[in-house]
Amino acid sequence: MQISGAQMVIEALIAEGVDTVFGYPGGAIMNVYDEIYKQDKFQHILTRHEQAAVHAAEGYSKASGKVGVSMITSGPGFTNAVTGLADAYMDSIPLVVISGQVPMSLIGTDAFQEIDAVGISRSCTKHNYLVTDAKDLPRVLKEAFYIARTGRPGPVHVDIPKDVTAQIAEFDYDVKLDLETYKPHVKGNPRQIKKAMEAIANAKRPLFYLGGGIINSNAANEVRDLVHTTGIPAVETFMARGTLSYDDKLLIGMLGMHGSYAANMAMSETDMVIALGARFDDRVTGKLSEFAKNAGVIHVDIDPASISKLVNANYPIVGDIKNVVVEMLKHVPMIKSDNYEPWRETIENFAQLHPLTFHEDSERLKPQWVIKRVGELLGDDANISTDVGQHQMWTSQFYPFTRPRQFISSGGLGTMGFGFPAAIGVKAASPEKTSINFTGDGSILMNCQELMTAVEKKLPVINIILNNNFLGMVRQWQTLFYDKRYSETDLSVQPDFVKLAEAFGGIGYRVSTKEEFDVALKEAIERNIVAFIDVKVERLENVMPMVPSGGSLFNMMLLEKKESK
Repeated sequence: MQISGAQMVIEALIAEGVDTVFGYPGGAIMNVYDEIYKQDKFQHILTRHEQAAVHAAEGYSKASGKVGVSMITSGPGFTNAVTGLADAYMDSIPLVVISGQVPMSLIGTDAFQEIDAVGISRSCTKHNYLVTDAKDLPRVLKEAFYIARTGRPGPVHVDIPKDVTAQIAEFDYDVKLDLETYKPHVKGNPRQIKKAMEAIANAKRPLFYLGGGIINSNAANEVRDLVHTTGIPAVETFMARGTLSYDDKLLIGMLGMHGSYAANMAMSETDMVIALGARFDDRVTGKLSEFAKNAGVIHVDIDPASISKLVNANYPIVGDIKNVVVEMLKHVPMIKSDNYEPWRETIENFAQLHPLTFHEDSERLKPQWVIKRVGELLGDDANISTDVGQHQMWTSQFYPFTRPRQFISSGGLGTMGFGFPAAIGVKAASPEKTSINFTGDGSILMNCQELMTAVEKKLPVINIILNNNFLGMVRQWQTLFYDKRYSETDLSVQPDFVKLAEAFGGIGYRVSTKEEFDVALKEAIERNIVAFIDVKVERLENVMPMVPSGGSLFNMMLLEKKESK
């Protein structure tokens, strides 16, 4: 059928099964928004900032497993969205971000709201397009969704000049995709998989190193089977939380800079690392030369560029995690779980020596208690988003995650301001679950305008502000490594967060005791509108354990033992 470029965008979204789009209109994308007005196949959620539109699409994607979609205009509309693109690129989140562009005749003339969007997005997208003819739109949009969700997922950017959205051309979405240079390798080499399993069978201290790729490939069930049938202990990265349930006896915990003592020591003592969908990030490995230095390495990843990029793999396996783990399960009979009993006992001793804990305080609220309390009250019934900082690390340490896609956070880029809009996207994707955003008094102000989005669209996100009047994580580093020179981290001058929430039409609570917190959380859930719970917590609390930047995993700064009175 002959339709306009703008209509093609709408028809492509419908054909892809898109049910939610997050965006912000402007001149260059106006033709597309006019077509959005005319359709009723998907909802559009108007955010109040373009960065928030992309973060909301990320949250939607992380919670649902679908491709998130965001739509923005040219110039500052696009530059505002770049942080979201970079965040999604670092965390391998499948997005299609569609931006308007000035008309073809004005490109390169420094026209009003013109920016080289494809030039800017090249380094922070999996792929990008500048569409110069409407007849190419069906192919481009179909390719964009395919590329975003296959292989190692990631964001794809499609930039469309305004005159192209007005052109009339043939729309055929049944066009066959033929991407000669893009052929994701999804099946692992069977012989290499067998060799890897033989190596595991011969190891005395094997360790599963579970990464975010497991979540992206929807492979958590298969990985759980592999862990349980082999009896091999496992550690999770920050991005893999929920792969194993928090109470799984074989889960040692999270490893890395703020990982548990037992997890970091297990990685330091293992003789065979079985890395599934992990990229050996610097926050996990610490000093590379000391990372699992006595271990062989099995590395399974969909992205061949990630394998042996930082740590040499003795058994490299390129393929989709789900497919590879299914093949690995066929060879489980060669593995004798009883052989690893001494290894499991060693790890249990590590856990007993320095358990992951904090010092309770009868007078002052500890942030860790707040997070644990939410877990006790809501548990599996909540999806948990975070911003970035101390609260993010405490959440990953102390919330009782039971399932994949329950934990939504900014990993690789570490984006303050991510949490609230992401939690809005999470609520849109999973309306049956309570959407909680753990945030800090620094992070929440970066996208607090999204209160209006949540109120308008009736998306009752509960923002729990762990308020210590500091940029907490930077302050912690200043305490430990800069002789307590708190340069520009004191946030004693603050808005009234209760009135701020109320000004937008939400509800606010200020709490400083455990009893007050319980009442506030219960009421926020019952009232079912967007809420701020301003929790006054201990100002100088630190996230422990901690591996200093560039240090070895086995040289952790630990929580000081509390002297008995």
